[in-house]
Amino acid sequence: MFTPEYFMKQALQEAEIAKEKDEVPIGCVIVFKDRIIARGHNLTEQLNDVTAHAEMQAITSAANFLGGKYLKDCTLYVTLEPCVMCAGALTWSQISKVVIGARDENRGFINQNVKLHPKTEIVSGILENECSEIVKNFFKNKR
Repeated sequence: MFTPEYFMKQALQEAEIAKEKDEVPIGCVIVFKDRIIARGHNLTEQLNDVTAHAEMQAITSAANFLGGKYLKDCTLYVTLEPCVMCAGALTWSQISKVVIGARDENRGFINQNVKLHPKTEIVSGILENECSEIVKNFFKNKR
């Protein structure tokens, strides 16, 4: 049995891939029955697409893997709290659980009072420092 920290480390690996591509370093994985079925990292610059967030990439991949649009019994591990757009997609996917590394006080869905599907469980703070630092350092180096 894998721990939440294990899966968040996998999401952090995706964030590192994004950073190497000069994308905002956010990564995620989607887990079904203790197995990673989808991975995603930001691709907005590479694809020139504002919707190419890590979560959107992973949701599409997981739905294709499962053969349906609903992600029931799946858990998303994401390094940074999803934005409103991604929260909307997660709501429509009916994902069972969202595990957040670091909160995004400015652009995250929680402070915007966006509610996920009523049955979706939300957990935050898993490897929070590591998840926060990768984003902070990315923008610090940009300035």
